[in-house]
Amino acid sequence: DSTLWWIPIYSEPYEQMKYPGQRIQVDVKFVPACCLVNNAKGKKFYQYTAIDEYSRWRYVEAFEEHSTYSSAQFLKHLIQRFPMPIECVQTDNGVEFTKRFSTSGKETLTLFQRTLKELGIQHKLIRPFTPRHNGKVERSHRKDNERFYTSHTFYSFEDFSKQLQTYNRRDYNQFPMRPLGWKSPQTVLREFIDRGVTYV
Repeated sequence: DSTLWWIPIYSEPYEQMKYPGQRIQVDVKFVPACCLVNNAKGKKFYQYTAIDEYSRWRYVEAFEEHSTYSSAQFLKHLIQRFPMPIECVQTDNGVEFTKRFSTSGKETLTLFQRTLKELGIQHKLIRPFTPRHNGKVERSHRKDNERFYTSHTFYSFEDFSKQLQTYNRRDYNQFPMRPLGWKSPQTVLREFIDRGVTYV
């Protein structure tokens, strides 16, 4: 039954993951309008973000719309780049992910959810209006405001996409973090894959 497959399974929000890919948080950030200049002014750009809860390794991608199609595309690109199998993806209840609160009354699967199901990946929905349950990706978006969006402007979608990728690679995945024992997400992920080394 496709309906049973995506019923939210609420887990402890601070549950410790045991290996990369066990659960990945996904969310979408609206790019601040003040960052868009020249040809980009007046347009809307979006940052899709995925964070592996174990290693904090992060994948981001720029999109010109937030929709279930964009979400499905992002998921496929994430799977191509993440070096281990993904068991579970956790999101909020946005329409780009689920029709759970659709006014039509039909609880059909979105393209994003159908893609997850086809790939054998579980979909967990956080409790409504409880963004802290997607805390890792929410905190990373706050840091993006401080480290990236307050000091950068974008004159086109291509410019935004390029700057976002550079920032994520240099200032996030290679940045030492206290929860990781002052290792970077890239280091934690590589050590697990190469030698089975864990940081907990």
